[in-house]
Amino acid sequence: MEKKPLKNNIESVFTEYSPRLLGYIRSQVSSHEDAEDILQDVFYQLARTSDDDLSEIERVSSWLYKVARNSILNFWRKKKEVPMDTEDAVCEDIAQTLFCGRQDAPDTVLLRKLVWQELDLALSELPPEQCEVFCLTVFDGMAIKEISSATGISVATLLSRKHYAVKYLRKRFHNLYDALISQD
Repeated sequence: MEKKPLKNNIESVFTEYSPRLLGYIRSQVSSHEDAEDILQDVFYQLARTSDDDLSEIERVSSWLYKVARNSILNFWRKKKEVPMDTEDAVCEDIAQTLFCGRQDAPDTVLLRKLVWQELDLALSELPPEQCEVFCLTVFDGMAIKEISSATGISVATLLSRKHYAVKYLRKRFHNLYDALISQD
């Protein structure tokens, strides 16, 4: 029986391995969101691997777990670079105030409006494909597999689009974040 090329089979690899891989990643990091980001990064790396390199992968599960382990290590290295008790706490306070708080103080209302305006503007700067997958997953709560089934676009392509959207938005909002922190 001839082996299917891995590049054309990424969606089935994702379907087969993502639940177990996510469980492994969750056992190594405390946040479900961080675990999802790491899982997304693992499959993004698989999707962008060249055909020549893919043909050399003999055991897909071993390769995926190795990439996951390395991604987890990179995650923890990055965490050590940023003092958690300062920047993360300030970020969490800002997010709580803007999006979860019941405070209707004029400055909070104005700040919330500014952030949503900036988000709308940033989303309009994204390529339509990236914006769509980002909005469907973040605002509508759809799973990547759901979107794939509905659109016929492969899971790997959708993961890649979302990855680029998140990367762009993080970079785009960094200046706003710095401005908000410097106000405290």
